[in-house]
Amino acid sequence: MLKKGNIYYLSIVLGAVVAIYANANEKQNLLLLIGGIALLMFGVFNLQSGIPSKKEKDTFVESELIEDEEE
Repeated sequence: MLKKGNIYYLSIVLGAVVAIYANANEKQNLLLLIGGIALLMFGVFNLQSGIPSKKEKDTFVESELIEDEEE
């Protein structure tokens, strides 16, 4: 049985293959191209939603402005 992540990777690959195949023919099949792109975007969106966002560091040092020294 496939895991959720593997299904999303598979949908990305299949969507890309279908979109390239639909675009490669002399007579382009628009519905097949749209279906391939939709499948690709479905995989990318669902795979991205499982990736946690990068945490920002709470501790940081604010740099002070250094004034020009007058001589």
